Amino acid sequence: MTNHPIVDSHHHFWEIERFDYSWMPPGSPLATDYGPEDLKPLLKSPSVTHTVIVQAVSSPDEARWLLELADEHDFIAGVVGWVDLTDPKVGNTLDELQQSAYFKGVRHIWEGEKDPAWIVNSGAINGLKELSRRNLTFDFLAKPVNLPFIPVVMDLVPNLKAVVDHIAKPMIADAIIEPWLSDMRKVASINGIHCKISGMVTEADHQNWTVDDLRPYVHHILGMFGSDRLMFGSDWPVCTLAGDYSRIIDAAKEILSTQLPAVQTDIFGNTAKRFYSLNI
Repeated sequence: MTNHPIVDSHHHFWEIERFDYSWMPPGSPLATDYGPEDLKPLLKSPSVTHTVIVQAVSSPDEARWLLELADEHDFIAGVVGWVDLTDPKVGNTLDELQQSAYFKGVRHIWEGEKDPAWIVNSGAINGLKELSRRNLTFDFLAKPVNLPFIPVVMDLVPNLKAVVDHIAKPMIADAIIEPWLSDMRKVASINGIHCKISGMVTEADHQNWTVDDLRPYVHHILGMFGSDRLMFGSDWPVCTLAGDYSRIIDAAKEILSTQLPAVQTDIFGNTAKRFYSLNI
């Protein structure tokens, strides 16, 4: 597995002066520019061949900018942008963004909404139905408190191509499993819903986490979803709060090293390629 090509299904770029990144705490080490020229050198040693950029700002302008970057850099295979899912005319925005072959789907910063049930209470369901009609993907950025509402969404939009980001951010630093585990089992039982093995180190103890802190969560997820619905993502540069790019990949490789080669190939590339319809 050491040099097997990897698809990183989840990372970000941002320019601090370009958009409003108000979710970053003042003085955060993340509050500096991170772009393709910063990531590209990091991809070589772990043999990451392609990546998917995911939105970090609630703005279609950010999606347009990310699509421009995809045009300019060969390693970027797809973009997950933001549109206003509650807008009755969201189809017009999607029409424009879909002119780029790199536009694969949408994400909303659901975890940041005050109402945990925002996704079913806001009018976003109509936007999700529009994504489904167009065969576009949707990333659920959920925390454990949001999980009970994912089955509701999938009942209302049964053909939605959906993925849960960051295994829904369980409380790894406190070694808390429930009710995350029970709620994730219900989500995983829904045909077709996917999950990203990503974003875990920033839910662990940033300074002192070990692979053993992450391992039980990954094994639960593997048992629930199976490798054909799981994909690796670095969550770079957010992950740098707890470890550099290569350490995040090494941790995932170590946890999955006992799995069959076909399982590893799915998680480190094939699932993302298939889910996001990446042309690679």
